[in-house]
Amino acid sequence: MYRDPVESLEPLHSRPAVNRTLRVGMIGIGTVGSGTFTVLARNQADIAARAGRPIELVIVAARNLARAAGVVGDSVALTADAMQVATHPDVDVVVEVAGGTGAARDWVLAAIAHGKHVVTANKALLAVHGTEIFAAAREQGVAVAYEGAVAVSIPIIKALREGLAANRIEWVAGIINGTTNFILSKMRDEGLDFAAALAQAQALGYAEADPTFDIEGIDAAHKLTLLAANAFGMPLRFADAQIEGITALQGVDVACAEQLGFRIKLLGVARRQAAGVELRVQPVLVPADHLMAHVKGSMNAVMVKSDAAGLTMYYGAGAGSEQTASAVIADLVDVARLDGVDAARHVPHLGVHAHATNALAVLPRAAVHTSHYLRVPVTAVSHIQAVTACLVEQRVPVRQVALADEKAGAGAQVLVLTGPVEQGTLDLAVHALQARAEVAGAVVTLRVESLEA
Repeated sequence: MYRDPVESLEPLHSRPAVNRTLRVGMIGIGTVGSGTFTVLARNQADIAARAGRPIELVIVAARNLARAAGVVGDSVALTADAMQVATHPDVDVVVEVAGGTGAARDWVLAAIAHGKHVVTANKALLAVHGTEIFAAAREQGVAVAYEGAVAVSIPIIKALREGLAANRIEWVAGIINGTTNFILSKMRDEGLDFAAALAQAQALGYAEADPTFDIEGIDAAHKLTLLAANAFGMPLRFADAQIEGITALQGVDVACAEQLGFRIKLLGVARRQAAGVELRVQPVLVPADHLMAHVKGSMNAVMVKSDAAGLTMYYGAGAGSEQTASAVIADLVDVARLDGVDAARHVPHLGVHAHATNALAVLPRAAVHTSHYLRVPVTAVSHIQAVTACLVEQRVPVRQVALADEKAGAGAQVLVLTGPVEQGTLDLAVHALQARAEVAGAVVTLRVESLEA
């Protein structure tokens, strides 16, 4: 994530070795924090060999000190005051894994003001306050690392900023929320409705008691905001993202998508267009034979289309204590390698240096141009031609029309796959369809993503 210092021509024996222990303070010792402590302790020799020096957790802030002591024992100092960790004189880097956007912002800014590097897995914090945080870090010459905030075990930030640095990136698309992918997998594989699939996800610990951020697409939009900034060199634009969750998704549409040769996934898409960038999260139809359609359970996957490398895909766990810890500690290793490196030579926080940021506009919803799936309830199956005629009259390109299988159990339903069309045009066509006497209920629309190379 951060570039190692360029080797000097000065003989190795005349240069001091960098072997001082990197001292870490951590705020939060929940799922991610405890995993970080465990992996650091278990793999300390390998981690030190890669970092070039030992990495030691020296102090932890936690609300429940007894529970924290049960995790870290007596080898680590404990405090209930997170700000004490953020400003501690014996801490080189602060790991923030407590979550939230209020107090966490204060802790991170305080750490930066005291000249400390920051590692965080808090995507909401960065999506909302990242512009302020990264600016403060640049001014202080410290790093803010956040690989664990986006796709857990998948090193997608490093891939975008380093592995694909030579490329002009055209689009990024990802299944970046394990909870919703688990729910959609259950709806397809077991025929569950949304409520039953959500209840199962909660029972198994994949969903929180309040799953709003996950099922409404907000968590995925936080992550997509960071992906888009790194892919296109644009500012963080979370407030402009178009966000649609899966709470309104019906089992009948999962079945009908399958009938047409597709599967439904909650996808985050950032696509460069001539007029700006599409920045959207929504349930979409993906071809059933596409790799992305086979990402099941709580797994994550991100695809990137770039001009030189072509199409690349990254796959891995979308949740988990040690899985997230893997990314957090990888960030700590990168920070450990920064010793002696001038701040101007760090890999930029969002992939490009501040003076080269591209202020790309985010396209409004009506201007997004994609193919679509429509499910039109009709009073009789004979009205299939009327539905088609109405869409053509409204200048919607129609590629495929079919009747829903009876086993879908939803009465007479006309299924339509359109060619690419602007959302504004499709909205007008749906409004016209809805007004027709042949239409017996609400028209359902979903976008279709081919994810072609």
